[in-house]
Amino acid sequence: MDIKVQAMGDYQTNCYIFTIDGKDIIIDPGVNALRWIDSKVTNPIAILNTHGHFDHVWSNQEVKDKYNLKIYTPKDDNFMLKKDPYGLGMPPSTADVLIQPDEEIELEGIKIKFHHFPGHTPGCSAIQINEHLFTGDFIFKGTIGRFDFPNSDAMLMKKSINKILKWDQDFHIYPGHGDKTTLKSEIQTLKQWERHI
Repeated sequence: MDIKVQAMGDYQTNCYIFTIDGKDIIIDPGVNALRWIDSKVTNPIAILNTHGHFDHVWSNQEVKDKYNLKIYTPKDDNFMLKKDPYGLGMPPSTADVLIQPDEEIELEGIKIKFHHFPGHTPGCSAIQINEHLFTGDFIFKGTIGRFDFPNSDAMLMKKSINKILKWDQDFHIYPGHGDKTTLKSEIQTLKQWERHI
């Protein structure tokens, strides 16, 4: 098992390649991600989106077309793949599989669960593969994602934090921006946010 990461674009959005059993899973291919991905993968099998914000899905279609892959996107964020809300020229993409809240899928023998944590976006999800959690813009090292954007919801963010605080298992956390952390390390920060939202 191997996890590669590269920060992409002006917002330094983390694109991940999770390699397990010789298979590469691409998570959140952001701005101009294809060149880096192409230099790192040998057997890509899927593109996974944690949520629909442009800086996480910018290269979806380009990567999909290059490797003939399917895009897996939380259903409640699917509408974002076609929009360019900030007028930045984001290439539209088409999801092949719309993931239901808290759905678990299996790709070539690899179990993947999309834990639904809305608030930052309606479909915002943390993608679990074994003990690894790719949290997108839900949890960062030392803080959480913003909930003051269009389509964000503070009360849903509060509920999502409350939901993950009930977990009793630790996870390695790989956020959409910044450095990796662990769920155990973020518990106190999450409790503070949950009280103040």
